[in-house]
Amino acid sequence: MNTSTNTTPAPRSTLREERHPNAVTAPPLNRGSMVPRPWRGFWNSIGTALLSVAGKALPPYEAPAHAGAQPVPEAWETAANRRRLVFVLLTVLSTAFATSLFANAQPSHDNVWLQYGQLGLFGLLSAWVVTGFVTALMGFWVSLRGDAHTLSAAAVRNDPMNPDARTAIIMPICNEDVATVFAGLRATCESLAATGHARQFDVFVLSDSYDPAIAAAEKSAWEDLRAALAAQPELPQIEVYYRLRTRRTHRKAGNVADFCRRWGSDYRYMVVLDADSVMSGSCIVSMVKLMEAHPKAGIVQTATQAIGHATLHARAQQFGSRVTGRLFTLGMQFWQLGESHYWGHNAIIRVEPFMKHCALAPIQGTGGMSGGIMSHDFVEAALMRRAGYHVWLVSDLTGSYEQQPPDLLSELQRDRRWCQGNLQNSRLMAEPGIHRVHRTMFAIGAMSYLSAPLWLAFLTIGTALWAADSSAIPSWQAVPEELRALWMWTLTMLFMPRVLGLLAVFLKGEQKSFGGTAGLLGSSVVETVLALMQAPIRMLAHSLFVLVALTGLKLEWKSPPREANGVSWRDALARLAPMTVVIGLLGLGVAAINANALIWLAPVALPLLLAVPLTVATSHVDLGAWMRSRGVLLIPEESWSPAVLRRAWRHASRFTLAQAA
Repeated sequence: MNTSTNTTPAPRSTLREERHPNAVTAPPLNRGSMVPRPWRGFWNSIGTALLSVAGKALPPYEAPAHAGAQPVPEAWETAANRRRLVFVLLTVLSTAFATSLFANAQPSHDNVWLQYGQLGLFGLLSAWVVTGFVTALMGFWVSLRGDAHTLSAAAVRNDPMNPDARTAIIMPICNEDVATVFAGLRATCESLAATGHARQFDVFVLSDSYDPAIAAAEKSAWEDLRAALAAQPELPQIEVYYRLRTRRTHRKAGNVADFCRRWGSDYRYMVVLDADSVMSGSCIVSMVKLMEAHPKAGIVQTATQAIGHATLHARAQQFGSRVTGRLFTLGMQFWQLGESHYWGHNAIIRVEPFMKHCALAPIQGTGGMSGGIMSHDFVEAALMRRAGYHVWLVSDLTGSYEQQPPDLLSELQRDRRWCQGNLQNSRLMAEPGIHRVHRTMFAIGAMSYLSAPLWLAFLTIGTALWAADSSAIPSWQAVPEELRALWMWTLTMLFMPRVLGLLAVFLKGEQKSFGGTAGLLGSSVVETVLALMQAPIRMLAHSLFVLVALTGLKLEWKSPPREANGVSWRDALARLAPMTVVIGLLGLGVAAINANALIWLAPVALPLLLAVPLTVATSHVDLGAWMRSRGVLLIPEESWSPAVLRRAWRHASRFTLAQAA
């Protein structure tokens, strides 16, 4: 690969020396180009691929400048292909086995089409469940044995810092909680300054806020942050800038692109933060060292840890992320390697190829599946890999944190946008030059939400078959042995990742940091029960989101709150009561036809009937604090909080007190 990208032109000599601190909100412009290329379109891409096979057309994208003769695969590429083959074989064989068992155990029904539909849905959903299990299994292996083929922060920890590797830390925000944003940013800046490398970094707060009061609070908080950092002479001064966009196009992706066009040419790398991100200085410095050591790396993504809120919902989410979610992260790292994905924040990006290859054109057409790219991160990773650069997920980059939504309604508000964005990205799967792993990630992203209506359809068909069949199975004892074994297999696939996560903690001797053996096991039970109770709510909500995205219907989405204020009964009733009423009426109708069919409906009906009180109860801090005081849902970062998090929490408390005064 051409390594000339490591010699980004130095910024103008006056950029830092002749600028007085606090004199301007942003540095002088240094315009650069970031021009998006139109998408080929799904069916046009398919046609182009067929013509390319016939030798009559070339892919309509600019190949990397270093592309020539087919390069010799690197060691990690060979390992990745081997791992992906194992992944596919395990998934296909397990799915075929389970589907054949279901076909043999499926009783005969009068409606053959519903019966075949149920069988097809079972096969598709089984494949989806198995992929999750295999990913977690691979993550379990990595957690115990490590991975020699991945990038490691430990390998560059003692490398010298290149003073020419100037890096921008950018934080796009839009109507966020000001205390959360600037407390976390201040803690990050202070931690970075303590590394001694602060003068290689500039920080940009890029605001799209359209609420005048919030924008004014941001400007005031920015001035206070600059003053607070300047008042610490023992730490190197770090520049912090603030820009309020007045032309707010293309959401976060447009905000980042706007920064690149204005100032991207001044920097070799940029670290992208979210509004609730907190990162240690050592983590940021290690990311820069990794990029310097690997000139083919276009994006390096950290494995972020969820932490921050005290509600029961958020605490359960962060516990699940720490124990089970980590296995999925390690598993994806295991089979993706240098063709990984990007989550849009807490990552470092090589600016020059990003500006050249990762500009995002809108998708042509009308409706919810067209327009500006919403889930930009997966697409940017795919375009970076198409340009010949590698995208890595590095799991040992510790010191990268984010907050989870404080309650279920906030989580669903966030999922509304993610759902539409992931379904929208599925239209790009056939684009020429996209690597097969990133095509797969587009499909996985879409399936993350499509699985909800598919599960709903599977349960609905099963209920309809039982309700319409007068000879429906009357009791669990009468269910064929094969069918019972099949359901046990399915439940095993669903719950085994949780078991493997616990086992990994015990084998590594980490249970003490989770509150001890009893605390860890109790926490796992609480998190699992809560997940089971919330799963039907998510299933119905995601099904609605899929319908909205596919039909283009309007559904308001607002940025989820960063602070835990508690869900009121009124809000919970307005959002969730329709689900409860519908499922209640459906249950009454099914019972009137054939009460035995309620067996199929019960796992979904019971949690939905309790959806409103469950959402309200898990949204308040008191219950979460009560759980924590008894050692339930503890994570290591609470048993021993990293310094950067303690700083962020302290600054947030001071900011809140100042506002109250």
